[in-house]
Amino acid sequence: MSSPVSSSRFAQFKGLEFVLGTILTGGMCLAVLFSDFIFPDSAFKINLMARLLPPFADWSHPFGTDPLGRDVLARVIGGGKISLQVGFVSVAGAVVVGVIMGLISGYYRGFWDMIVMRFADVQLAMPFILLAITFIAIVGGGLTNMIILLIVSQWVQYARLVRGLVLSLRDREFILSARAIGVKDRSILFRHLLPNLIGPVIVLMTLNVATNILLESSLTFLGLGVDPLIPSWGGMLADGRTYLQNAWWVSVFPGLAILLTVLGLNLLGDWLRDSLDPTGRTSK
Repeated sequence: MSSPVSSSRFAQFKGLEFVLGTILTGGMCLAVLFSDFIFPDSAFKINLMARLLPPFADWSHPFGTDPLGRDVLARVIGGGKISLQVGFVSVAGAVVVGVIMGLISGYYRGFWDMIVMRFADVQLAMPFILLAITFIAIVGGGLTNMIILLIVSQWVQYARLVRGLVLSLRDREFILSARAIGVKDRSILFRHLLPNLIGPVIVLMTLNVATNILLESSLTFLGLGVDPLIPSWGGMLADGRTYLQNAWWVSVFPGLAILLTVLGLNLLGDWLRDSLDPTGRTSK
């Protein structure tokens, strides 16, 4: 049994985790949301006379400039728009597909369960990089195709999670009572089962947004992601890798943006996990 002191320390730590995660994630989202007002056209404006200025050498370019004289701060904020869009939209799509498949598979079982889960097993056995290369070779790169790729690769996680939860709930008293009084299957799925699954799904969503930001940056760095002409964190890392010795800021600042955004999302995910599942809390 935990002492009042250890419980208080745990609560303080979780509160700090929430505050720090909110500041990091919310700050980046606000900066990206108002980027067009803060830096109008600065992310694309070329000034070869000001190329590779170091940070804080010119206060009009606090993070310095890249090899084409473009403002690094403006490009970091503008690139966040692409990375966050990929992260949130792809997770939303994967949730819709995965939750529906998981509900159908876990509730009806039998033929549907076998088809969905065997397809999921095959997909999970395929390395992500192989799936990405195959997909992009067939349909091409670009922002929309990147989002579709991430949806295709991650719906399985939600389907397996939801299926397992549905299997544990489908024979509970409230579901049996709903069947007994003639409630339709669709109402049982979306009005009785789905609300009881939303907590774990939200936690996984938060963590997967961070994962998808990393995946988008990695694939764009390798030349398999979004259009190189569009500012993105992965593209900025790729552009600056040949200048690491002489102009480290070209790659370091977008790398820090990825680090802080992913850290904030992971902190929020951990806080949500403990808040939505009190039985999982531990204290020393």
